[in-house]
Amino acid sequence: MTPPVTDPTVSTAVDGLAPYDAVLLFSFGGPNGPDDVLPFLRNVTAGKNIPDERLAEVAEHYHHFGGRSPINEQNLALQAALQAELDRRGLATPVLWGNRNWEPYTAEALAQARELGARRVLALVTSAYSSYSGCRQYRENLWAALEDLGTQEAATEGEPPLAVDKVRSYFNHPGFVAANVDAVVEAYARLQAEHPDAQWPRLVFVTHSIPDTMEEASVVAGASYAEQHRDVARSVSAAAAERLGRALEWDLVYCSRSGPPSQPWLEPDVNDHLEALHAAGTTSVVLAPIGFVSDHMEVAFDLDTEALETAQELGMAAVRADSVGTREPFVRGLVDLLLERAAVQRALDADAPLPEQATVGDLPAFRSVCVPGCCRQRAGVDSGIPAACSVDPWS
Repeated sequence: MTPPVTDPTVSTAVDGLAPYDAVLLFSFGGPNGPDDVLPFLRNVTAGKNIPDERLAEVAEHYHHFGGRSPINEQNLALQAALQAELDRRGLATPVLWGNRNWEPYTAEALAQARELGARRVLALVTSAYSSYSGCRQYRENLWAALEDLGTQEAATEGEPPLAVDKVRSYFNHPGFVAANVDAVVEAYARLQAEHPDAQWPRLVFVTHSIPDTMEEASVVAGASYAEQHRDVARSVSAAAAERLGRALEWDLVYCSRSGPPSQPWLEPDVNDHLEALHAAGTTSVVLAPIGFVSDHMEVAFDLDTEALETAQELGMAAVRADSVGTREPFVRGLVDLLLERAAVQRALDADAPLPEQATVGDLPAFRSVCVPGCCRQRAGVDSGIPAACSVDPWS
């Protein structure tokens, strides 16, 4: 059973979010219109020597939706929901929004925080899992943004430097799991209403694929990126089955593969898997995007467009469960995580025992301060790029 997410009317933490005086909702970013698409993709692939001709192919995914990614509105909605939940708990802490790859950029959000008088910011990354793409790449961007702001120069002029810490990877936090359970249960009800004669659906969990080399380098607390997802899948399927009163057979598959064909990425692809299920006699599926926080481009195109079209062509009854988005258990859980991280930092500053950190499943709570070698692109290979929120930014 999924443990409940705490829901205090006001914060039970006497010190609230201290030592933090601002929250950074830290995301990937996306284009706001057709003219933004190619520059945005150049930002995403900077340093990878990918020609514009290849980027133009990827750009068609965005042009399919008018050149506008849904991620920006979804981040604004999450920012507003987080601010409302903080306010409801009596925590007068501003929530700012910044992106790695498009406006508003990370440095802009941090500059805004400094203008508001903030000196210590708590970053909440819109990626629940630990890997290079979901953790270290954001931390590298944070380091670069702080360098761009000239925080050290500010300190030499008598102004305190701006510091940024981050919330731990939260794939196994009760709020994230509970919101995914709700979404899966609702999707089963929707499929049964739309296809009353369909067989009992198979549950297909979907996440973003990554290169095999990145998977090998993603191990934290003994669990790789894929194993983190399997832990969530077990928790979600068990809790959903309990509510539905029937066992759920499930699989973990991948989408959004890129890179050269010669480079191995995590498989199976969701479309290939649907074909394999169909060949084995499965005629009904629920797709659950547990690898994503919101219904952004990978969900809107790779699942809602391509995967559902594949299912239709195969004659399979299929629905896609919602991502966690701004669901109440998820938003409450994120604020619980902010309070937890603040309590952890107060304990670290006081050299005191760490507070309890809520989890669901078989894996422990991951560290908030990353250890050397955490989440590299390849195991044992040092990129030479410093990253914030680590005990050793150069490792």
